Amino acid sequence: QAQVMESGGGSVQAGGSLTLSCIASGYIYGGCMGWFRQTPANERDEVACISTDYGTTYYYKSAEGRFTISRDSAKNTVYLQMTDLKPEDTAIYYCAKSTKYCGITYCPPPEDYAVWGLGTQVTVDS
Repeated sequence: QAQVMESGGGSVQAGGSLTLSCIASGYIYGGCMGWFRQTPANERDEVACISTDYGTTYYYKSAEGRFTISRDSAKNTVYLQMTDLKPEDTAIYYCAKSTKYCGITYCPPPEDYAVWGLGTQVTVDS
């Protein structure tokens, strides 16, 4: 059974950068890997997703222009490079695995992701 684990969180000043990693074990091919976040107000945001087979990506508005999702298939790892971080980016960031299709215009909804990590905390100070 596939498992995923996030790393790379931390505290940064506004305007700074962080790169999160999500390493997957088990069978990961087929479907989609996504990044989500849960804010201190307990709101869950969808961030971005990437096709595990084709590398196609989709970004939600919160991530457009500042975040980049990528994958290294040889390392079974998906990355979320975050730049120009803002205090409102403060959240616990989760990666998740779905067997559903994702592509340049679409990410599966959160309920279609069956495998979730425990999250990594990102704190952006103003």
